[in-house]
Amino acid sequence: MPPVRFDTKIAVLLRADLEPWQRLNVTAFLVSGVGTAEPEVIGEPYADADGTAYLPMFRQPVLVFEGGKETLTAAHNRALSRSLRTAVFTSDLFRTGNDRDNRAAVRAVGGDQLDLVGLAVYGPRNQVDKVLKGARMHP
Repeated sequence: MPPVRFDTKIAVLLRADLEPWQRLNVTAFLVSGVGTAEPEVIGEPYADADGTAYLPMFRQPVLVFEGGKETLTAAHNRALSRSLRTAVFTSDLFRTGNDRDNRAAVRAVGGDQLDLVGLAVYGPRNQVDKVLKGARMHP
């Protein structure tokens, strides 16, 4: 069977200076936003041969990229200018402990002043590629 090609792309862009635990945490939080806002990206539930049910997951790969602070700022601006669905994670969120405080921390800062450490973007593949210009695949 030929490989499945998707017209859309899910991508995460992380700031290159994050600690390993931060990279994992930020990625998990960001992709949860895509999964809840874009139900069509979620596949069918899984089950093993014994009939044990497992949660459904994304139906397509999530590509993870990295870049400097300037790369994240530029990608954020390009995503917004293209009206692509975007999730953000700012450095302030490392100091909060719950969803209410996370949202308040983002709301307290203007969009052009967000100290972004990560963002997730979902949309047409070619548009997401343009948003990620200057980023490199995460090692």
